[in-house]
Amino acid sequence: MDIVTITNDNFEDEVLASKVPVILDFWADWCMPCKMQSPILDAFAEEMGDKVKVGKVNVDEEAALALKYQIMSIPTLILMDKGVFVKRVSGVQQAEELKKFMQES
Repeated sequence: MDIVTITNDNFEDEVLASKVPVILDFWADWCMPCKMQSPILDAFAEEMGDKVKVGKVNVDEEAALALKYQIMSIPTLILMDKGVFVKRVSGVQQAEELKKFMQES
């Protein structure tokens, strides 16, 4: 499944109404660890196919969403399932860690 840019405007449709679990990647252009996380998430999204949706939230452009989910450091990944917050993890996550993150929900 393609990675989706999440904004305040499409959050309800893309995340809350999603039929599959959603991993939200809170990131910023200036964040080096975020740049390291991006290709790992790209590969993970491709491998998982339609089992999961990956959404990217730019904290500089979507400060309200970052505030709502109390993002204190980036990258932070949040897992949502059926519109409900499940859990979060901060820092760069490797592919195996992402799989565990999904399975432990």
